[in-house]
Amino acid sequence: MCAGHPDKVCDAISDAIVDAALKQDPHSRTGIETVAGANQICLFGEIKTRAKIDYEGVARAKLKELGYVVPAWGFSHQESIFSNDVHEQSPEIAMGVGDDSGAGDQGMMFGYACSDTPELMPLPIALAHALARRIDEARKKGELKWLRPDGKAQVTVRYENGKPVAVEKLVAAVAHDESVSAEKVRADVIKHIFEPVLQHYKFELPKDDDIVVNGTGLWHIPGPESDAGLTGRKIVVDTYGGYARVGGGAFSGKDPSKVDRSGAYAARYIAKNIVAAGLATKCEVGLAYVIGHSRPLMQTIDTFDTATVSEKALHDFKDQLVDTSVHGIVEALDLRRPIYGQTSAYGHFGKPELPWEKIVKA
Repeated sequence: MCAGHPDKVCDAISDAIVDAALKQDPHSRTGIETVAGANQICLFGEIKTRAKIDYEGVARAKLKELGYVVPAWGFSHQESIFSNDVHEQSPEIAMGVGDDSGAGDQGMMFGYACSDTPELMPLPIALAHALARRIDEARKKGELKWLRPDGKAQVTVRYENGKPVAVEKLVAAVAHDESVSAEKVRADVIKHIFEPVLQHYKFELPKDDDIVVNGTGLWHIPGPESDAGLTGRKIVVDTYGGYARVGGGAFSGKDPSKVDRSGAYAARYIAKNIVAAGLATKCEVGLAYVIGHSRPLMQTIDTFDTATVSEKALHDFKDQLVDTSVHGIVEALDLRRPIYGQTSAYGHFGKPELPWEKIVKA
């Protein structure tokens, strides 16, 4: 998903509010939901913070940053109607969380890593994110002046014996100016988007018949005027593209006391370091928490028969790497910082600058 996709717009606004709160008060508690529709931005959810936040200012600045600056598109940073229904955090939740002493919710979280790519991510989702990022880059830099701020990409990869060997299908949908033809859109996307990304990952383009750009032929109006957006609706896109189980909880809008977010980050951190250390070539870590309790009720490691050490050694490695209590995760990964805006587009994993992506020697 491009950063201007309606659901990603909502994720970006919700995470911008999280960052604004954490910047002033690192112990802020947030559960922010954004809804975007035709010419409307609406905030819902809960917050507990000492920070003074200009909610409308944050939302409109984010829309401008994302490129929604043309009122004719039916959604813009200046003219869209704004409403704010964020309220104070529930006292029952606040009582259970304390100073990261307990989980802010119950649920299961999964983290995954594999040796497909340098980022230790599955190749299909790594390619899809790279394509979406490249679409946005081409628009922002003016390389493709006809691009508008919305789009998505999809990749089909052929595997043999568990290893990716070819890209079989490429799909992209991009919003564009009315003056450009469908033929030019297709040619430019192949040349400026598909080719450089696949070259980076050392794969060839599929056959021309296996490349689809704008399946309906044309797409002029980007954003929530065409399709409403909602925070947290793209959890598979945000994680591993279906290569690992999904616990069900979304990330954006939530502070790190919410284990939907911090627990998923810790699970990825463990899985990635297991693969990076050569203890397995594929790894899925599962954690489960209950609201108000600090430590996980479940901790699993599945290496899909690729482990080079015993199961006990894997768990010992995990225990040396990170304390999986809520407080332990927040401290080890230094999560009380305004770092979440960079997660709202192109996935939450595979970005080396994020703390849960760090490779360490345990």
